[in-house]
Amino acid sequence: MSTTYETLVRLMLPEGLLDYFELINVIQAENGLNIYLEEKNISPSGYEKSQLESKGFLPETAVQDFPIRGHKVALCIKRRRWEVKESGAIITRDWDLVQKGARMTTEFGTFLKGIFG
Repeated sequence: MSTTYETLVRLMLPEGLLDYFELINVIQAENGLNIYLEEKNISPSGYEKSQLESKGFLPETAVQDFPIRGHKVALCIKRRRWEVKESGAIITRDWDLVQKGARMTTEFGTFLKGIFG
């Protein structure tokens, strides 16, 4: 992604998201904008010294985010899973992207809570 586009995308998405996720696709659908993201193959914290093998992705999760120019936005996120070679255990990174009890980003949930109390 060119520097100009990456800067624009970083400003539109939750802070830090592109550090760990790659933008795969953007589709303007009838119900809004779907932004597709896949987790990068970066070892989770605490497993830097372990031999990990990527084992694909967990099922995609759609998370509601701030509207953009009047369009509803869904972040369609695919989280990665890894196998720890020594133990055979399957691990994932622990993300705190979703506000508890809601299917939206924490940032958007906090915003709504501020508006509606």
